[in-house]
Order: sequence, then structure tokens, then C-alpha cells
Amino acid sequence: MIRNNLKELREKKDMTQEQLAKVSGVSRTIISQIEQGKPMNLKISTMVDLAKGVGEKVGTVFILQ
Repeated sequence: MIRNNLKELREKKDMTQEQLAKVSGVSRTIISQIEQGKPMNLKISTMVDLAKGVGEKVGTVFILQ
């Protein structure tokens, strides 16, 4: 299982989901689902894009449990 800090990191950067979607290329719907912890099969490339979007390393945004 993967836990994530995406919402906290996004809000710390004063970004909306829409802004993160624009800079990361990941849809706002997917970002919302990730932040809500809904089960999904995330591609590594999506994790990388989101981490870059909030200016963090993948391991800071997504934590294996």
C-alpha cells in the first residue's frame, strides 16, 4: 500500500488542484482521487510528474507502507 502527502505538500505550496494539474499534466480528477486515498494503480510516471509539480522527491510525496 502507498500512502501519500500530496494534499499537504500541494497546500504548503499554495497550489490548487487545478494548478497542480496544469504544471504536472495529471488530471485534476486523478489528483483528487489520490488525495482522498482512493485505491488505484498509479503509474510511476504519474508519481514522478506529481512530485515534480510540487517540487519534491517521489519518496517524499509517496510512502510505501
